[in-house]
Amino acid sequence: MDKTIKLLVIKAEDNKRLDLYLQNKLKKYSRSLLKKIIETKGVKINGIINFSPSTKVKFKDKITIRIFLNEKNKLKPKKIKFEIVYEDKDILVINKPKGMVVHPGAGNPENTLANALAYKYKNNLSNINGDMRPGIVHRIDKETSGLLVVAKNNLAHSKLGKQFSEHTIKRKYICLIWGVVRPLKGKIETLISRNKKNRQLMTVSDFKGKKAITNYKTVKIFDINEIPKISLIECELKTGRTHQIRVHMKYKGTSIIGDKQYGKKNPNFKKINQNFLESLNDITGQALHAQTLEFIHPTKNKWIDFKTSPPQDFKKMLNLLTNLSG
Repeated sequence: MDKTIKLLVIKAEDNKRLDLYLQNKLKKYSRSLLKKIIETKGVKINGIINFSPSTKVKFKDKITIRIFLNEKNKLKPKKIKFEIVYEDKDILVINKPKGMVVHPGAGNPENTLANALAYKYKNNLSNINGDMRPGIVHRIDKETSGLLVVAKNNLAHSKLGKQFSEHTIKRKYICLIWGVVRPLKGKIETLISRNKKNRQLMTVSDFKGKKAITNYKTVKIFDINEIPKISLIECELKTGRTHQIRVHMKYKGTSIIGDKQYGKKNPNFKKINQNFLESLNDITGQALHAQTLEFIHPTKNKWIDFKTSPPQDFKKMLNLLTNLSG
């Protein structure tokens, strides 16, 4: 489908970036799609093409954007079960399982939470983040489990988004890591940017990137015979950068059990407790769970909080370690 849209820049919009201007005007389309259209010369300003997303628009500019939507740009509703922790007319709180991607991307076109939401709720969700991400306010990594809030309308989405940008939403994760983090509790504050060698990974940088803050504390250290030393850690996010906790654990010299991207391979054990080894082999993804989520309800204006238990494989290992430690 080919669609042409014409826009006129008003005085209040003068000197805005082109991609941000279009995102504000065309809320049903994602910013990534609009940037792609700009970069592939699908936008004209005063009859001229060849602009970048960072081009500043000027008062009285006449902008024409040609939007080409093929099947790949359409979200396919799909019947996929997911656990709803809470629901009202404005929001949903979901307990996302490990293995589920939040929204479509490269290699994951249709088996995502967004596809499941589109099937269950049709068009009755916010569209601020575009048609490919209905209701999606924030994300959790594919192999991380836990709580997510979804917006049913644009007002709720906008108010939740403001809380995220102001870092007033409380999010606590629990994870099992190899070894012990020193000090046992503290604040990790770094810049996080894309890894130059592997663009799918993030890394701590001394010079560039986005500010990332994780408060952590050691809940328990398991020092058990014939089992490597393991710690149960609670992390509270003050920012929400991609892979933040996993990158920060690596920065501290450790890794989350089961993390194949940022962690080392499971240690070579000379002598190992067989029950632990069995539990370790049962772990899918990383042992990282978004356990609590707290925020001000976008329309009721009251503080609400939610808490979920970790998935079965995480729970099984935690119970084993607790029982063996006496």
